[in-house]
Amino acid sequence: MLNTQIHGSPTEQPPLLIVHGLFGSARNWGVIARRLSSDREVIAVDQRNHGDSPWTETHSYADMAADLARVIAAHGGRADVLGHSMGGKAAMMLALTHPDLVRRLVVADMAPVAYDHGHSHAGFIDAMQKLDLTGVTLRSEADRRLAARIPSEQVRAFLLQSLDLKADPPRWKLNLDVLESHLAEILDWPATPGQFDGPALFVHGAQSDYVKPEYRPAILAQFPAAEFAAIEGAGHWLHAERPREFESVVADFIA
Repeated sequence: MLNTQIHGSPTEQPPLLIVHGLFGSARNWGVIARRLSSDREVIAVDQRNHGDSPWTETHSYADMAADLARVIAAHGGRADVLGHSMGGKAAMMLALTHPDLVRRLVVADMAPVAYDHGHSHAGFIDAMQKLDLTGVTLRSEADRRLAARIPSEQVRAFLLQSLDLKADPPRWKLNLDVLESHLAEILDWPATPGQFDGPALFVHGAQSDYVKPEYRPAILAQFPAAEFAAIEGAGHWLHAERPREFESVVADFIA
């Protein structure tokens, strides 16, 4: 079973399941999860090979959807589901393969298409694998060393949330070898048949290139009730760049 972080308490509203993206974890969503838990239980998960969830030899969207289905089954059998990036694809797969478990679907900055961001993601994995953690006790020191390979302060700050400095020796809470070997599969979109006819919101960052206008036919083909929203001033990390605006859009939709 996936590791979960639970906020709020069960109410007459279905729980909200939050599914993070590649290299993320439930803790990335802590503030948003708490703020959305005023009228319902909010369950944020660590996906397989991330955070405190089990490490496995596979990392397919079918497997990730099955993981999410088990979490929903353990919390009442039906939920609203919010997924970002890789988590958005896992949430879409869940809705297509277990539509009875999903009341409303929110997909954040992702479409059911294949992406070609493999080079940058592979570079992040390589940088984490090669980071010398000898003697590192402070995140600031890890950040200084990682800066030699990853110039973006924002990207480093995000990745370093998955560095466990309490472990001896320090370790990544990411199964980097498996994520590396399955990266092409993660960036792809399997030819999964079917439709999810329930309410679906595809929200994207206005400055992101992950949800282009030309992707709408693919979205509507499998999610015919899809609505679309853009968060101004945000890119792919829309929930981190414009959290209050993002929360407002999600809260209005699931209400």
